[in-house]
Amino acid sequence: MPTWLILILVGVVLVILGVATNIGQFLIWIGVIVLVVSLILGLVGRGRARV
Repeated sequence: MPTWLILILVGVVLVILGVATNIGQFLIWIGVIVLVVSLILGLVGRGRARV
């Protein structure tokens, strides 16, 4: 499983936990950051594979 896909899954889980728990705001922001970083890594990896 690619690293970027694992990061996307972790980000989604953090966002879901953030919505469902009392420390929600903190976990939501961490989840969003992880999602953005994983999407960037996925795009960079895909671009590097084409070259």
